[in-house]
Amino acid sequence: QGLFLRLFYPCLPGAGAGQPLWIPRYEYCSGLADFAQHSRRWCAPLLSFAIGSCRVPVSWNGPFKPCSSGYPLIIFSHGLGAFRTLYSSVCSELVSWGFVVAALEHRDHSASMTYFCTAEAGREEWIPYQHVPQGQKEFYFRNKQVHQRAEECVRALQLFRDISSGKSITNTLPQDFDLSVLKDSIDLTKVTVMGHSFGGVTAVLALVKEPSFRCAVALDAWMFPLENVLYPEVPKPILFINTEKFQTPESIGKMKRLSSRNSQTKIITVLGSVHQSQTDFTFLTGKLLKRIFNAGGTLDPYKGLDIISRAALAFLQRHLNLEEEFHQWDNLLEGIGDSVVPEAPFCRSSL
Repeated sequence: QGLFLRLFYPCLPGAGAGQPLWIPRYEYCSGLADFAQHSRRWCAPLLSFAIGSCRVPVSWNGPFKPCSSGYPLIIFSHGLGAFRTLYSSVCSELVSWGFVVAALEHRDHSASMTYFCTAEAGREEWIPYQHVPQGQKEFYFRNKQVHQRAEECVRALQLFRDISSGKSITNTLPQDFDLSVLKDSIDLTKVTVMGHSFGGVTAVLALVKEPSFRCAVALDAWMFPLENVLYPEVPKPILFINTEKFQTPESIGKMKRLSSRNSQTKIITVLGSVHQSQTDFTFLTGKLLKRIFNAGGTLDPYKGLDIISRAALAFLQRHLNLEEEFHQWDNLLEGIGDSVVPEAPFCRSSL
């Protein structure tokens, strides 16, 4: 029950606003250790020491900047073993261009760690990452998860509908942000879903489940968990932004099935990038950390972020009917530009 998300929104400059921790609690370091299949005993304290004090360069609970026409809304779905804060760079970049982004933390055991608050006030129950149980086929295990994740994306959209209609929303986490300030500031006719890896295929499935999502942006989508029978039912355009070292011919074949049905669906590949290049991990310094998280692409992280955000903005302008200047980056959607190619060059996958 309920939803867990981090909300990124345009805010007014405010003096003294604190910056939130990137890794919100020590338990998430333990979860990352479990997901990476390293011992909690040494890996969790090491991660806490190395990255536990990192902060996201945004204002925590900063004053919301109202928008009379309403901000377009992006629901963001994280990858396997990630959680709500690990895509802060791409989420805050998109917000800086005039969006509201709701970064979900999924409760299907695919987050490296998450928790919920029980009916007893203040009591937390933790949900750890779950590897595929022995003897169970991975497809069936992951397929069940991707359906739960897509349902959570749909429920997130419903949450913003409820806020817009003036319903009183209970937030069980104690904080100063009043959700009612969003009431007339979200444009619910301009809604999209976006995600990375497992979140990328979650975004594709969310298009099937919720007609109000007008398009999807899938960052290095892991297409494996989606059943074949659903491909003909995907009704809307998708932008697939792949990295150079992750995709398999089978996964690309599934993307091409979708692009053959919809000429507005685009597939591009960012050269010099690896799977984690589309997460915040790419901004970490230090060889050991990059090795633990396989985040060592050759492309400059800031350049990679520029390509992802500009391609996404050009695509969203086209399909959300935005009146911005994002069409200046339309060439990226055709795979034209520095470090970008159309479709997917075949290479050895890390899958």
